[in-house]
Amino acid sequence: MPIVNMESITLLQLNKRLASLITVPSTQDVWVTAELSDVAVRGGHCYMELLQKDPERGTTLARARGIIWASIYPRIDAEFHAATGQRFATGIKVMVRVSATMHPVYGISLVINAVNPEYTMGDLLRRRQEMLTRLQAEGILEMNRSLEWTDVPLRVAVISAPGAAGYGDFINQLYNNVQRLRFKTRLFPAVMQGERAPETVIAALDCIAGECDDWDCVVLIRGGGATSDLVAFEDYSLAANIAQFPLPVVIGIGHERDVTILDYVANMRVKTPTAAAEWLISRGTAALDRLRRIGADMLQAASDKLSGCQSQLAYYEGLLPVAPVSVCERASALLHTHLVTLASTGPRRITPEIARLTHRGETLGQSVRNRLERQSSRLDSLSALLDALSPQSTLRRGYSITRAGGKAVTSVSQLSPGTAIETTLSDGTIISVTK
Repeated sequence: MPIVNMESITLLQLNKRLASLITVPSTQDVWVTAELSDVAVRGGHCYMELLQKDPERGTTLARARGIIWASIYPRIDAEFHAATGQRFATGIKVMVRVSATMHPVYGISLVINAVNPEYTMGDLLRRRQEMLTRLQAEGILEMNRSLEWTDVPLRVAVISAPGAAGYGDFINQLYNNVQRLRFKTRLFPAVMQGERAPETVIAALDCIAGECDDWDCVVLIRGGGATSDLVAFEDYSLAANIAQFPLPVVIGIGHERDVTILDYVANMRVKTPTAAAEWLISRGTAALDRLRRIGADMLQAASDKLSGCQSQLAYYEGLLPVAPVSVCERASALLHTHLVTLASTGPRRITPEIARLTHRGETLGQSVRNRLERQSSRLDSLSALLDALSPQSTLRRGYSITRAGGKAVTSVSQLSPGTAIETTLSDGTIISVTK
């Protein structure tokens, strides 16, 4: 069915209607939190995309075009940088005051007229604190920081961008040190800004770990630049790798005021690449100073010892001609004293001992005689007793012993008629036959 006599409006008229609906009090000067994307400055104006992402899946939930006009952008940018140390850049979360506008040609835009830098700082610090808390809970936060250094770390693995000014400054400072320390270095290249920075630094760390015995430490350096470029280093995986790395890690990223999570997990943090070289040189210088002090102490100790020996030798040289005579004279005097003492004390000690020995000799003779007499009397008594108890004495008292077949007869039942028996008396033996 054909459409006829339909009224229409132009696109410009439609956009004007939309503008009248959008530019209302409720959409003006509203504080909005969002993440920045595609930030670009053209003609003095700052253009960007404002995003809201799902915190878990990272998908974009809302998107809007934002702009800061050139008339106020320098002021807002300066205030934001002074407060946060960062410029407007992709990936930063901000709280901005916006007014919605509808342009007939460019469509809907959010014009930014103010920024709350405290929100951005709070978000960065919150995310950093969450990562530090996680590293602490996993027990790895202090691992690299607790590693001990070699006395002189001369073998240095360097992670930096090839051709970067910071890397050049580091090498120049290191190899032109006034102490003439000879360092060995090797560059393990990595991207030092942007989204690929963490993965390339981790890859460089993996390469160094594969030849860990060849190096004393790792230096991660990057020269100065926009503070927003350092956001790439606020990465948990990179921080965890450095925290668990088996060699001490030195971080020299950005300027003195710049701080990232890597500064909390690395063994050493310095303000610039040049400062990293100066710190390594200072370790070698300190070791040289210690060696010089030890050498000086050894020389002083040897000199003191030799001086003392020379003095002692001179003393003995002067003493040697008279010492033997003095020793002999003292020994002779001591010997004479002992002889006199012996002559006076000998008789006094010996005479009582001789008298005591004489007395003990007399006493001993009498004691022996008395003991022999007692033993002789005892033997006589035992002899008389033995004689009284002997079988011969029993026979003399009228008893006899009868034997048959050489065995004593103790019962009549042992005999039979015709048995020959032998009867022993005190003065002889009778042979008889039983009837």
